[in-house]
Amino acid sequence: MKGIFSVLVENQAGVLSKTAGLFARRGYNIDSLAVGETDNHEISNMTIVSTGDAKVIDQIEKQLNKKVDVIKVRRLKELQSVCRELLMMKVSYNNTTRKDIMEVCMIMNAKISHVSAKSMIIELDASPDIIESFIKIVQPFGIIEMARTGVIALQKDE
Repeated sequence: MKGIFSVLVENQAGVLSKTAGLFARRGYNIDSLAVGETDNHEISNMTIVSTGDAKVIDQIEKQLNKKVDVIKVRRLKELQSVCRELLMMKVSYNNTTRKDIMEVCMIMNAKISHVSAKSMIIELDASPDIIESFIKIVQPFGIIEMARTGVIALQKDE
């Protein structure tokens, strides 16, 4: 089971470390973590994705709510939320594969940000499952390097 938590925290030094420590002490894994300021510079929003059975996910929510620096914890349901992630990937190409890579990018709504003589940097912002599909499709061309931001999410209105 996947747990997606949107956690509003005080924007202070050490809050991220304390939150990550909560997971480490209890042996919970963080699958994805993204943190950024909100419209209020004194508050940050952490989007934390973790996996476990229902008991573990409930326990994570309870432990997060106990933290002093935490203002609000919301558990988001994947189907009732918009989840996005940014992928940046450097891919090698040659005269034969260049067109194929560009076609995949066009179909998947990825953007080619930089092109050099032997490689290109591609950006894709999409849901995590689309990111995974894109990586599998592009892998045979030769991924040189890649970085992912982690999931950010907002709940949809009812």
